[in-house]
Amino acid sequence: MNVFANEGQPDIYRGFERILVVQRRTESALEVAEQGRAKAVEHLLANRLGAEGKCQQSVKPPSLYKIKQIAKAQNSTLVYYSLIYDYQQFYEMSRLQIGLNTLYAYATELFIWVISPGGRISFRQVDLQSLWYEDNTSLAGLVRSVRELINVGYSDRERLLCRQQLQLLYQILLEPIADLLPKDPQKRVTIIPQDFLFLVPFAALIDSNGQYPIEKHTLLTAPSIEALGVTHLQRKPIVERELALQTVGGNSSFPCCPTLESPQECLVVGNPTMPSICLEFGEPPVQLLQIPGTQLEAETIAEILKTQPITGDRATKSAILQKMRSADIIHLATHVFLDDIEGLQSAIALAPSPNTHGLLNINDILHLNLQAQLVVLSGCDTGRGRIWGDGVVELSRAFIAAGVPSLLMSLWSPPSKSNLDFMKKFYQQFRQTCDKAQSLRTAMLTTMEQYPNPRDWAAFTLIGEA
Repeated sequence: MNVFANEGQPDIYRGFERILVVQRRTESALEVAEQGRAKAVEHLLANRLGAEGKCQQSVKPPSLYKIKQIAKAQNSTLVYYSLIYDYQQFYEMSRLQIGLNTLYAYATELFIWVISPGGRISFRQVDLQSLWYEDNTSLAGLVRSVRELINVGYSDRERLLCRQQLQLLYQILLEPIADLLPKDPQKRVTIIPQDFLFLVPFAALIDSNGQYPIEKHTLLTAPSIEALGVTHLQRKPIVERELALQTVGGNSSFPCCPTLESPQECLVVGNPTMPSICLEFGEPPVQLLQIPGTQLEAETIAEILKTQPITGDRATKSAILQKMRSADIIHLATHVFLDDIEGLQSAIALAPSPNTHGLLNINDILHLNLQAQLVVLSGCDTGRGRIWGDGVVELSRAFIAAGVPSLLMSLWSPPSKSNLDFMKKFYQQFRQTCDKAQSLRTAMLTTMEQYPNPRDWAAFTLIGEA
């Protein structure tokens, strides 16, 4: 999600946001902010319509009325973040040929809107320049440091530093709006981040009392408010299909919940034979390493969902693409790159075949017409290069455009043992409740009891419908 509308030009929407906030027209600023993000959803949907040979239609950016209606339909408190940058500093750096990555060190302000299910809109503003003067770091630098510390085995000193930084992130991102969030932990809170904030483990931030947000709230994520409107529409056919079954005396269990009485077509992929890719420009391709534990994960999840896992050489891109079209639940335990790999913005690693390289990319997903109500991406690898968060947004938007209302994905690869326990608990709870958000929260809290390190339990985020 580049902060530029066109190459070399600042995102004009954020400029308008800033002006409107200065004028104290904060609700109008929210409309403008969402217009910029709705454009990306419109572009993807238009591409799909064009690919299917239909007339392209415009997606009207949501008005304040529609934004409130979406919050009501989601039955969730929406927390909407917008980062404001110092573009003058960027242009100065450009003349010095400093990379775009550096831009993220110069986010100077953070705008936060909170939209309640009842339609109340509140606004808070955070000065990010003071973070540099007081802590000698930027918000992007803080996010990068937390992710590095949380992803490695570290000493007691590093563990303490990670905890301090998670507390600081809470002070910046959640403390300013804590009084606006629901007190009932069963109530949903949908985080709508921007740029590198998509890589923040919101569930693992720490408040002044030492509590994690997941202990106080049921958390979800979304790429935009408009995307939530799209996922809600995509959810309706599933419910309507079940109501039709009930009308004719069919099974009364909702198909969103894979119970024993309501068989699903579930696709579970794990430990595919890894493809070879070029990790550095000009270097020969090398085969990716397997992710430990993905074979056992696939076998365990397949048993819960009463299907057969697809692993090894059988998990080719062509075979998986074919099965994805008819699956109700899709679980992929493999590398998921959220960065530039061979010119691709994001890619899911599957087994190569004589006709394919094994990388499932954004364009492949956009050409699918999926009926799955849940896609799970387990075993992501976001440790390369930039920390912009673009890959998370691109993948979630692509699956939403392809017809999927909910995506559960990991922001890093958790240890295989804790991840297996986490996944078992998630699917067992999901079978009982049909609520993905509550199932995620229960899995996190249960895993936390045995594995208190956030690396073990906080890697996953649910994007879209609860």
